[in-house]
Amino acid sequence: MNLKLVTIVMTLLFSLPAWAEGRAVSYKVNGEDYEGYYISPDAKAPLVLLIHDWDGLTDYEVKRAQMLAEEGYAVFAADLFGAGVRPTKVEDKRQHTGELYKDRNKMRELLIGAMTMADSLGGNTDNAVAMGYCFGGAAVLEMARSGAEMKGFVTFHGGLKTPKGQDYSNTKGSLLIMHGGADQAIPMSDFTALSQELEKTSLDNEMIVYSGAPHAFTVYGSDNYREKADYKSWQRFLTYLGAVID
Repeated sequence: MNLKLVTIVMTLLFSLPAWAEGRAVSYKVNGEDYEGYYISPDAKAPLVLLIHDWDGLTDYEVKRAQMLAEEGYAVFAADLFGAGVRPTKVEDKRQHTGELYKDRNKMRELLIGAMTMADSLGGNTDNAVAMGYCFGGAAVLEMARSGAEMKGFVTFHGGLKTPKGQDYSNTKGSLLIMHGGADQAIPMSDFTALSQELEKTSLDNEMIVYSGAPHAFTVYGSDNYREKADYKSWQRFLTYLGAVID
């Protein structure tokens, strides 16, 4: 881990009711402020690095982190936008995700910084899987292509395109891609292209399509939420975790 990337500012904040079961964590990456969330049921628990979707780290990711903690996993939910940056307007969401899509080096540094932060908190970074939703899924695949030392990479309705000049030749760990068959934001052509790309490698991968599920099918309370696809994908994720990390 590159410890120079991250400076711990404050590790415990108990002022946020939705995060009361875990810890809001303030940290710096390359001099900029970020605020993540950490929860761990046990000092030796396997680690899940969780990457948020395009509205930043919100109660949704915190809830998912708590669900994983109940299953015995430690979770560091990273912040890729910056402390206090939680966009609500579509144009702002596009701005913040677009900036990182255009600066892949920064995206990778933020992912490394998040793992360094998790390591500083006692997270088991040698026994870890990265997972992400929507934009976070695209970030997880960026992490996979970077050659990060993770045991697995998981996406839920995430961006699937491989940037020009990149490939999966340096990827370590297996891939689990879960996608909605009715996703209009990330079409099946992207899913097929990634499948064909991965078939040319020796990587262990599994790609699943949930019929009738639109984009963001796991997001509670949204018009796109699909209970059946959410349940199936979550159960597959838990089974995957049990198989790839100790």
